[in-house]
Amino acid sequence: MYRLVHTLPLVLLLAAGPLHAHQDHLVPQHGGVTAEAGYFQIEAVTQGARIILHLSDHGAPVAAAGASGKLTLLSNGKKSEAALAASGPHSLAASFAARPAPGAKAIATIDIPGKGVGNVRFVLK
Repeated sequence: MYRLVHTLPLVLLLAAGPLHAHQDHLVPQHGGVTAEAGYFQIEAVTQGARIILHLSDHGAPVAAAGASGKLTLLSNGKKSEAALAASGPHSLAASFAARPAPGAKAIATIDIPGKGVGNVRFVLK
């Protein structure tokens, strides 16, 4: 009983570490919507007809250098596609002919060098 009373606080303290590491997981940092792409996460931010995808891995920014992809958008019943290209150190962007409507559905296919290809679905604000 003595060992249990003295080791239980240590076990609880060690178990809290992984919980703390995920507190920024899928929390918007740029005012957009977040989604999980398997081994990385995105935050999609709409700026007019441009959609920016900020890349992260459990809250830590992921380098976008050399990354590429495609963004497919279904807005107002119309499907449109645009290439994703690096727009900053940790973001990709795609430009469309018109601003997507709130509630537009999107699918992104993103290839990050050294990590592989990830697919992510999300709904824009």
